[in-house]
Amino acid sequence: MKQATKFIHAGAHPDPSTGAIMTPIYQTSTYVQEAPGVNKGFEYARSQNPTRKALEEAFAVIENGKFGLAFSSGVAATDAVIKLLSPGDEVICANDMYGGTYRLFTKVFEKYGIKFIYVDTTNADNIKKALSPNTKLVWIETPTNPLMNITDIAAVAAITKAAKILLAVDNTFASPYLQNPLDMGADLVMHSATKYLGGHSDVIQGCLMMNDADLREKLYFIQKSCGAVPGPMDCFLVLRGIKTLHVRMKQHCENGRIIAHWLQKHPKVSKVYWPGFEEHPNHAIAKKQMRDFGGMLSFELKDNSEAEARRVLSSTHLFSLAESLGGVESLINHPASMTHASIPREERIKNGLSDSLIRLSIGIEDADDLINDLNKAIG
Repeated sequence: MKQATKFIHAGAHPDPSTGAIMTPIYQTSTYVQEAPGVNKGFEYARSQNPTRKALEEAFAVIENGKFGLAFSSGVAATDAVIKLLSPGDEVICANDMYGGTYRLFTKVFEKYGIKFIYVDTTNADNIKKALSPNTKLVWIETPTNPLMNITDIAAVAAITKAAKILLAVDNTFASPYLQNPLDMGADLVMHSATKYLGGHSDVIQGCLMMNDADLREKLYFIQKSCGAVPGPMDCFLVLRGIKTLHVRMKQHCENGRIIAHWLQKHPKVSKVYWPGFEEHPNHAIAKKQMRDFGGMLSFELKDNSEAEARRVLSSTHLFSLAESLGGVESLINHPASMTHASIPREERIKNGLSDSLIRLSIGIEDADDLINDLNKAIG
């Protein structure tokens, strides 16, 4: 089945009682049982809900996996993965990652005895060198948030499989439209479904996809026991969003390409971070493992002061100054004070995330209008 068809029909089954083509919103907390322990597959909505079940099936299909699990946020999905571990276990992860993931790792799980080792994952050898007998998981983002660094998923998967440890890939920036980490050897894929999968900035949700049945059962136990599950309305919204993922992503990619090249030529811009440039580090890897280069990019001004960056950030009209990404509308963001504020400044600077970096989530508006907006803001 081709990708566009897959996105539209994933998880979709006509409602058996009415024939409704769209999955109903089963707004219920519990289910009537025929006898104690005898039910139609549903007991209590924290454990399962028909709307969520359809969405979890869709999650698996769009990532070419066998199983999907839905969570109340991307952070909740990440949290469930780390709960697979025990005190003393080690996780190797990217030194350039989403600030919320870093906060979860350092402020929540480190105090329970789990050790996180941060390396430059754009070179797979760095991961191999960091392995120890206690390593149980490698966690990568590609492209990374916000520096758009690219990691070779297949190369890292070869290392983790040889070491018999798990590889989890945060695929939020790419979406299943652009790359499918399970096909490249990853054990787990995580998405903040809030972003491209939902696509309309109206829902908070996360998900995990996998192929291994035993891994799915362990994560389902955590999902059910810890209770970070999405409600049926949220599941309905993401199901609806997935149906248009391919059309939206085509426009995100087209607009992203146009604006990246325009910014690269702007006399007041010093650097643009976008994996579609041939001179981008690991561009060849991005070209190999991605179908296109997406609608996320970051840039720095030649006047590299935080004050000038803040002036630009507050001068746009079509680009809304806001957290998040992946919606149909364009957003502008200051990672140092917003999405990555939880990372100590010295760590941010060391890893290349300056105080003046500006991140863009390119929406699906007309590209000329977006360029005019940026041009007026940059001046």
